Amino acid sequence: MEDGRRKKRDGRFLKGVLTGVLCSLIVVAAALWGVYFLVSAKGNSLFGNAGQGTGNYEEIDEKLDLLKGMVDRLFLYDVDETAMAEGIYKGFVAGLGDPYTVYYTAEEYKDMMESSDGEYVGIGVQISQSESTNVITVIRVFRGSGAEEAGIQAGDMLYKVDGEDITGEDINSVVAKIRGNAGSTVHIEVYRDSVKDYVEMDVERRDVSMDTVEWNMLEGGMGYLQITEFDGVTYEQFVMALEDLKAQGMKGMILDLRDNPGGRLDQVVEIADDFLTEGVIVSTKDKNGLGTTYEADEEVRFEGPVVLLANGNSASASEVLAGALKDYDKATLVGTTTFGKGIVQSIYPLDDGTAIKITISDYYTPSGANIHGTGIEPDITVEKEQSENEEQDNQLDQAKEILAEEMR
Repeated sequence: MEDGRRKKRDGRFLKGVLTGVLCSLIVVAAALWGVYFLVSAKGNSLFGNAGQGTGNYEEIDEKLDLLKGMVDRLFLYDVDETAMAEGIYKGFVAGLGDPYTVYYTAEEYKDMMESSDGEYVGIGVQISQSESTNVITVIRVFRGSGAEEAGIQAGDMLYKVDGEDITGEDINSVVAKIRGNAGSTVHIEVYRDSVKDYVEMDVERRDVSMDTVEWNMLEGGMGYLQITEFDGVTYEQFVMALEDLKAQGMKGMILDLRDNPGGRLDQVVEIADDFLTEGVIVSTKDKNGLGTTYEADEEVRFEGPVVLLANGNSASASEVLAGALKDYDKATLVGTTTFGKGIVQSIYPLDDGTAIKITISDYYTPSGANIHGTGIEPDITVEKEQSENEEQDNQLDQAKEILAEEMR
């Protein structure tokens, strides 16, 4: 029993962060690959002693020495050796071919950890990255943010940051480029499909405290609760919203996870537990068949009927919650098939302030399903209809009808 929650552990797995994607934070004292992975600025071998006896790493060392010699002799411009070293590390990890396994510079890692807590300095947007195209799209603009003031819109596709093409870059690397000191500006260029053209703007960076939960009462005792992502502040905000809605007489809930890219595992487990009396919430399994099973305790905060809205941008931690509520028949899923990210990443800080995020395991819904690449099918499919009236939402309207029936 830990914090009132039973956990069966088959292997070592610690709850932690999911940064837009489901991941946990495992803090290690030493660098993941050992000392050879951290090159000193004085020119120590990239792989140090790790290549001895393998031949392959020795060849890599030799080729890097050859390339460095050519750069030293021939390259016209000044050389930023730190940037070159970071490029080597990023390229090495990118060679795995997994878009979720990423090397972070010290600055990128610091920015990522700040954003996972729900408070940071930035332009005030929520973004999502397509697994198939790597295109980064704005899915939400925060009220009162520099982004809102500059005119960034949901649906805008990020193209350049301060003149640098960010196409294909990891989403956390792009976030690090957008971040900066409060009061400074960043030049953003987006592609806006509504006008079929590129739009440029200067956006002011400001202190952002993310409201990841929004709620209001609807007609007939129906409460509406939207979770936009799972950050360090989300569970606290969820409880506040839930208690307020219950105080206003909520009998049934519409839980909106549309366009929610995921976030922290600990937060989503806490929220799922508030709907369930017992049973598995989510389980993981690594390459050795080891993992962790998270189970619900007996305490429940809401027992009324729930209609859960999801779409193709509902990913990772959102799918953990949707999968758990669907498998236990605690919610009717309405909308379209979810994103389909059923793998777990762990972030390992290295001893020079950098970090590496590595895909370490699959995760499974309570029924034992791994939804990676397939997503979770809704109980009732409702495609989003485009309308000139921004307040018109046919998926929400359908959810209301279904909930009204279930409340009778």
